[in-house]
Amino acid sequence: MSLELSEQEIFRRETRTKLINQGIEPYPAALFPVDTLSKELKENYEEGKRVIIAGRLMTKNIMGKASFSSIQDSAGRVQAYFNRDEMCPGEDKSLYNDVYKKLLDIGDFIGIEGTLFTTQVGEKSINVEKMTLLSKSLKPLPMPKTDSEGKVHDAFTNPELRYRQRYVDLVVNPQVKEVFIKRTKMFNAMRNFFNDAGYFEVETPVLQPIAGGAAARPFITHHNSLDIPLYMRIANELYLKRLIVGGFDGVYEFSKNFRNEGMDRTHNPEFTAMEIYVAYKDYNWMMDFTEKLLENVATEVNGTTEATFGEHKINFKAPYKRVTMRQSIIDFTGFDIKGKSEDELRAAAKGMGIEVDETMGKGKLIDEIFGEKCEGNYIQPTFITDYPKEMSPLCKVHREDSELTERFELMVCGKEIANAYSELNDPVDQRERFEEQLKLAARGDDEAGEFIDNDFLRALEYGMPPTSGLGIGMDRLIMFLTNNQSIQEVLFFPQMRPEVKQKKLELADNEKAIFDAIKAQKTMELNALKNSLELSNKQWDKGMKALTKLGLVKVTKTDDTLIVDYIEN
Repeated sequence: MSLELSEQEIFRRETRTKLINQGIEPYPAALFPVDTLSKELKENYEEGKRVIIAGRLMTKNIMGKASFSSIQDSAGRVQAYFNRDEMCPGEDKSLYNDVYKKLLDIGDFIGIEGTLFTTQVGEKSINVEKMTLLSKSLKPLPMPKTDSEGKVHDAFTNPELRYRQRYVDLVVNPQVKEVFIKRTKMFNAMRNFFNDAGYFEVETPVLQPIAGGAAARPFITHHNSLDIPLYMRIANELYLKRLIVGGFDGVYEFSKNFRNEGMDRTHNPEFTAMEIYVAYKDYNWMMDFTEKLLENVATEVNGTTEATFGEHKINFKAPYKRVTMRQSIIDFTGFDIKGKSEDELRAAAKGMGIEVDETMGKGKLIDEIFGEKCEGNYIQPTFITDYPKEMSPLCKVHREDSELTERFELMVCGKEIANAYSELNDPVDQRERFEEQLKLAARGDDEAGEFIDNDFLRALEYGMPPTSGLGIGMDRLIMFLTNNQSIQEVLFFPQMRPEVKQKKLELADNEKAIFDAIKAQKTMELNALKNSLELSNKQWDKGMKALTKLGLVKVTKTDDTLIVDYIEN
């Protein structure tokens, strides 16, 4: 397969060949003995200390026999000073004159050894004595530039490119890396909290014979040896409860779940949930546990219980407000759902302007009313409790009202981030609930369960102690803790539509002349660009109009000056 390469890519391949011809391996296999990181050497700075670091070459400022560059490693950037005679004390100056000046490109990985010093302007730097090429970069990085007025040009901000090429995003947008560092802190904080409480981390199957534990459309695959269909996990709930039956007092799992449904700013087909089940507890205990957990996690991630999400300031400090679902609907609609029939609920929903249909049972109708009229009003963490029985097929009936269940959801900024029950452990009641779900599914309710897990029922028949369970959407939680409105921002590699191969552009001679000139410079004053080309006014006008229409260049006005920017595609 032939590659269509840019001028830069062709040039870099040529420098790779030149390096090999000079006996320099562009991708050496040997260990490089890094002994510090850029952040550490600045924080523990000692004048004259010898250090060995490695990273990407991100800038080169060549000034004859001496040059300054910046090296970017996993912890940040540090300035490096390259002096020809100190790098090459003998007669052979090729390492500096040829390799560093001519054959190294921005983005290459290099290792350097030298001593620390402070420049006249106070910059902590490394005086380079030895340099090793560690990996040659064949594609140029997009390099944002900031002009004298503080305006950024060529920023790598296109979401499609950023999510598809996360490896580039992480290199050129350092703030992105911080989101994922906080994500890991969130998992570690939660894991430590559970472990300190004496609970046990477990793993349950991803490939399951029944898509159970939630109502969702599964991904289906086939096991060739067994000749059976298998479903990728939509939830791990039923397996964790089996472990409670087996004698564990508390188990939890960070679970990769898969749902073959839509994609949007808050949903990805593959997502991470945490579920924990604790024996001899109920949903009241779990509310106390949850608010303590999230207060701890927020503090570990951000150093405070407060977080900003969009225009809202939220505070995860316990305790959280508690409101029953019935009271919430009364508060925001004036309608009391207690004792109402399915027809009465449907009529009330229609009267509120909510779109409903005949497939919806009581639980679904109440859910629609709450979702449309109440949910978005809860900005600060709030427990919504005591859900109608029809909405919660795996939850224990409320001890004081047989029409309700002992369930809560935690709302933050109008979104649910946690769901918990006093778990149903009566196998007879559980079978009846499963059968009712089948009836709803037959009516067309696409959120009703379509399977009866007979093995899970068999486990319950052996006896499960009173248990409370909690599920938290980890992706959504880190969105709140890092002020990201899109789930794609908190996943390293979100699911994307197939990449469409761009057709090769056919440009007229005048268009190509302008395009090649601006692509080489990235940004230029319009008059300077025009004067650099031997084009008539008509050729110039037609060429610029075509390139702008194709989205290849952009013209902006800065004070009284017109600037032409190359648009990276």
